[in-house]
Amino acid sequence: MLVVMHNHATPEDIDRVVKTIEEMGYTARPMPGGTRTTVGLIGNDGRVDGSRVEALPGVAEVIHVSKPYKQVSREWREENTVVTIAPGVSFGTSEIVLIAGPCSVESEEQIVDAARAVRAAGATALRGGAFKPRSSPYSFQGLGKRGLEFLALARQETGLPVVTEALDEEGAHLVAEYADCIQIGARNMQNYSLLRAVGKMRKPVLLKRGMAATITDLLMSAEYILAEGNDQVILCERGIRSFDTMTRNLFDLTAIPIVQRLSHLPMIADPSHGTGLRDKVIPMARAAVAAGADGIIVEVHPTPDRALSDGGQSLYPDQFARLVTELRAIGTAIGRSLATPAGTAATVGV
Repeated sequence: MLVVMHNHATPEDIDRVVKTIEEMGYTARPMPGGTRTTVGLIGNDGRVDGSRVEALPGVAEVIHVSKPYKQVSREWREENTVVTIAPGVSFGTSEIVLIAGPCSVESEEQIVDAARAVRAAGATALRGGAFKPRSSPYSFQGLGKRGLEFLALARQETGLPVVTEALDEEGAHLVAEYADCIQIGARNMQNYSLLRAVGKMRKPVLLKRGMAATITDLLMSAEYILAEGNDQVILCERGIRSFDTMTRNLFDLTAIPIVQRLSHLPMIADPSHGTGLRDKVIPMARAAVAAGADGIIVEVHPTPDRALSDGGQSLYPDQFARLVTELRAIGTAIGRSLATPAGTAATVGV
């Protein structure tokens, strides 16, 4: 439920609404706007009787949110949420953000070379996994903390903010020390204790859609993070399982405009995991931008044939450079532009 206050409502009027909601057994969240304040009621699973609130001084309207996800919905907040992971790198604006880098951090030389290559081509953020959830326990699992240190060094060398994955609550706290944005991967999309943990950190979160998750499932997972007070969430379509074996996943382009209609959170796309095939990544990245994605996260490796993970879907640096040129042209055609890389150096926040 949303309580919309009159633009002439006093602080005392707002406090009275908050107190009444709390007396009803719920949590009240005031949200000041440009001309008026809205008070959101959270903690309910069904429709709430708003008659006690409607009659209070200063109340203009009570709106019942019909979606099971509340704070994530457009009903809760009509305007787009802008998520900033570093100065000059924001999702949810007219600019399209490009995140690029290898699937896994393999060495200092590899990640620094990759960071320099993707920055030179036009990427505005660096991806790379220090912790890797793999289907097989015998596959390369990442370098852990050492990988995070290499990512921080790559950021210092190039100025690119870092996006990297956390697998559990303990790892999330460690990732938060080194990275600019915590990624929650597809396998952990419904790890609710992890979602609650990153919700309490107030650090930007990139939440990927699960391999068998519906769009509602994705939005409900985001609701866990917002319910803890962190609205800095970026959603990501990364492909879902299907019966067809011609590609690794079914890259659901329709999810982009659907989510943008239902939610105020920015929505990006991962064509690398979405297809699992290098020759399909570029056309699907173009399609995602044309569909309205707020950004792209794509795997780029200096030598994909020697990659320790996902080499078959990783672009060569020159392929990524061509993709950036093509995405810039598509952005122009739909009235958008690509975000440009920030300064040449950044301070390591560790």
